[in-house]
Amino acid sequence: MALLRLDKILSLSGERTRSEAGKLIRAGLVSVDGVCVSDPSYKADTAQNAVTFQGQRISELPFQYVMLNKPAGVLTAARDRRAPTVMGLLPGRMLTRGVMPVGRLDKDTTGLLLLTSDGTLAHRLLSPKNHVWKEYRATVDGLLSPAHMAAFAQGIPLSDFTAMPAELDIVSASAEESLAVVRLREGKNRQVRRMFIALGLNVTALHRQAFGPLRLDIPPGEYRTLSSLEIEALYAAARMDGDGGHG
Repeated sequence: MALLRLDKILSLSGERTRSEAGKLIRAGLVSVDGVCVSDPSYKADTAQNAVTFQGQRISELPFQYVMLNKPAGVLTAARDRRAPTVMGLLPGRMLTRGVMPVGRLDKDTTGLLLLTSDGTLAHRLLSPKNHVWKEYRATVDGLLSPAHMAAFAQGIPLSDFTAMPAELDIVSASAEESLAVVRLREGKNRQVRRMFIALGLNVTALHRQAFGPLRLDIPPGEYRTLSSLEIEALYAAARMDGDGGHG
């Protein structure tokens, strides 16, 4: 891997511009092999040198990996003339690197949305045969019972396909409203809602709190780039060899 300027290395993640990276370097927040470097033009090789920002190692990222906490009312789409989209929640410098959502969340569904420019990883994460689990918190009208748990475990027939066996854990239940955690390996259009509807239950709120090894840890509407360990965990979940090109 070629030598790169420090300000270039810090800007590759898309979290900051080159000029912003330069200010952080001049402020003494970047070290190379344990030694503070305040010159933005200093060159390093992330494959050979330990480049750290505020003590955390960074690497050259040929791909972008982003976690977003999607709020309600926002479309999972690249663009839309009438409604805001998840892409509008990201800075332009990330969009220029080609990040796209991995799967979709319905307009009214909130929570963890993964975006990446790594198309191969995205495809593998969405393939049911790789058994990458998604976890949702669902609020439904009516009383959930062990019979509903058994139905989820067996696989629920829908109009165009039969949903794969999934997990339903009841958190609380009453005649008026129930709260549950749903884990499934698929993610087809409105699937969780359709599974409940097939059992005669209406979902009033749906929130994705985990995607494979990732668990949501940021406020609604905010985003962050993934750490090297999180990227490695995604590659393991997708049953892919190699390090995903993240340095």
